[in-house]
Amino acid sequence: MLDSARGRAHGLPMISPERSCDVVILGGGLVGLSTAAALGQAGLRVIAVDRETPTVAAADPFDGRGSAIAWGSAQALRGVGVWAMLAPHAAPIEEIRVSDGESRLFLHYDHEQVGGNPLGYIIENRFIRRALYARLAALPTVALLAPAMAVRIERSHAGVTVGLADGRTIRARLAIAADGRESPMRHSAGIGVMRWSYHQTGIVCSIRHAKPHRGMAHERFLPAGPFAVLPLPDSESGEHRSSIVWTERDELVPAMMALSDAQFAQEIAVRFGDSLGAIAVAGPRWAYPLSLLQADRYTDLRLALAGDAAHVMHPIAGQGFNLGLRDVAALAECVVDAHRLGMDVGGADVLERYARWRRFDTMALLAVTDGLVRLFSNDVAPVRLARDIGLGIVQQLPGLKRFFMRHAMGLVGDLPRLVRGEPL
Repeated sequence: MLDSARGRAHGLPMISPERSCDVVILGGGLVGLSTAAALGQAGLRVIAVDRETPTVAAADPFDGRGSAIAWGSAQALRGVGVWAMLAPHAAPIEEIRVSDGESRLFLHYDHEQVGGNPLGYIIENRFIRRALYARLAALPTVALLAPAMAVRIERSHAGVTVGLADGRTIRARLAIAADGRESPMRHSAGIGVMRWSYHQTGIVCSIRHAKPHRGMAHERFLPAGPFAVLPLPDSESGEHRSSIVWTERDELVPAMMALSDAQFAQEIAVRFGDSLGAIAVAGPRWAYPLSLLQADRYTDLRLALAGDAAHVMHPIAGQGFNLGLRDVAALAECVVDAHRLGMDVGGADVLERYARWRRFDTMALLAVTDGLVRLFSNDVAPVRLARDIGLGIVQQLPGLKRFFMRHAMGLVGDLPRLVRGEPL
C-alpha cells in the first residue's frame, strides 16, 4: 500500500527515478491523506510525500487526540470512501451541553431538534489515519511516498518539480501544501502568517467511567479555558469511555502532566463533577500548545495551502479538522472540475476559485473561536454574568439555537458537494 524511500513496500509498484502526476501533496497527515483520497477517487494521478513512517504514524502512541467530526464532515469522509471503515470507531454526538463553571444557566443542543441525525461524531485520530492509509492503497492512481523528504521544490508557469532526498524527482501540475502549521512549503513560497499564542496548552487523554455517556458531549468553561468531555465508543470489554480535552495555562501544565493517574483523575473530577460516576485514566496523556494562525494567502503560483498550513485555531469549538476537511472538499471540487473540463488543474483560475471560496468561511470561524476564547477564559465578574445571561437567552430561542446547531454540524454556508453528501 505504501511506497517507501527504500524500495517496494506493501504492494505498490516502484516509483521510477522520475515520475509525472497531476498533483503532488506535501504532507501525509489527516488533511493531506484526505486530499489524496478525494483526488484519487476522481481519477487524478496523485503522489503524496510524507516524512513519517506510516507504521509509526498509525500506531497508538503517535497521536492521542480524538477529532470532532461534524455531520457535514462525515458526509465528506463518506464521499471519499473511508466512512465504512470509521463507523465502528465513531461515537455519535446526540446532545451537547455547554456550561460556564458553576453557573446554573447552560445551553443544551439536542439532535432531535434538527432532523434526528447526529450532530457529529468523535473519532480517535489513529483510526482516521489507518482508514485513509487503507483507502489510498485501494486507489490505483495514488502513491504515498513515506518516509520521504522533499529537499527541492521548483514552481513555474510550466509546472512543479519536487526533488526528494533520495534523488528521485516528481513533476506535477499542482502542489498542495498540507505540511502543518510550520509548513516549509508555505515558508518557501514567501507566504506570511498572522499568529499568536494563547499561552494555553491542550491536555488530551481518554478516561473510563462507571456510567454511560448516552451520546452527550460536555463543554464546561473554566477560568483557565474550556474543559471538554467527549463521548467515545465503549471498549471491547464494555467499559464506558470518553475523551478529555482540557485547556490549561501553560505554566501549570508540567505539574499536571507529572501527576499520577489517580491524582490526574481526581483533578478531572474536580473540574467536571461526578455525573459519569467514578472515573479512571485510560492510557497515556498528551499535551499540545494552543495558538491561532492564519496565512496571508492560501495560494501562490501552482500552489495551494490546506489544513494547518493555511490556518490553525483553538479547539474551543472542536472545528479544526472540520475546517481542514472543508478545505479538502472545496479544493478537490475546484481541481476535479478543471480536470474534467480539460483545464490546467494548477492554473491561476482554479486556485483563485479555491482561495475565494475558503477565505470567508475560515476568517469567520477563526474570529468566532478567538472571540469565544477571550470571552470565556477569564473570571471577571461582569463578563461572567454577561456570558451566562447570553447562554440562557440562546437556550430560550429555538430558532437561534437551531441555527447554531446547524452551524456546528457544518451545514451552513456555501458548501462543497462532498460536504452536502453529493458525489465529487
